[in-house]
Amino acid sequence: QVQLVESGGGLVQAGGSLRLSCAASGSVFSINTMGWYRRTPGKQRELVADINNGGITNYADSVKGRFTISRDNAKNAVYLQMNNLKPEDTAVYYCNANFVIDYILRFSWGQGTQVTVSS
Repeated sequence: QVQLVESGGGLVQAGGSLRLSCAASGSVFSINTMGWYRRTPGKQRELVADINNGGITNYADSVKGRFTISRDNAKNAVYLQMNNLKPEDTAVYYCNANFVIDYILRFSWGQGTQVTVSS
């Protein structure tokens, strides 16, 4: 299995920046894609950005040009640099990894980290 631990959330004013980090442990050799999702009250969890083990990235339209996802395979970590934050970015952000063990695709989630953007 893969365990994920996030850090870096907090309170920031609109226009500010935050950097989220997620460290993976366990069966890290089996990880394919890592990414960030977020959830606000009353809404489903939505994809923010992800990156596969070849470095190909994918972003939600709402964050393109403002957020950057990166990955350090040597450290088994994924990062989300968030610039020009807006109040609508306020959410709990979750790190995600998908991986294959015994030919079965599996998913792991971090515990979540709160990001609050004040106007």
